[in-house]
Amino acid sequence: MDNANESIAHAPLPTSKTLRARKNLIIQFWRFAAINLKMLKMIRKGHH
Repeated sequence: MDNANESIAHAPLPTSKTLRARKNLIIQFWRFAAINLKMLKMIRKGHH
């Protein structure tokens, strides 16, 4: 268990800019849409 705790303690923390982006609903919606479009593109390639 000590090894896991040490790994967590040394993990990098997100910057304030990253935290703001994670809380911004517009950015989250854009990322959600982009991921869905990528999945749709991949699914369409598989079904021919």
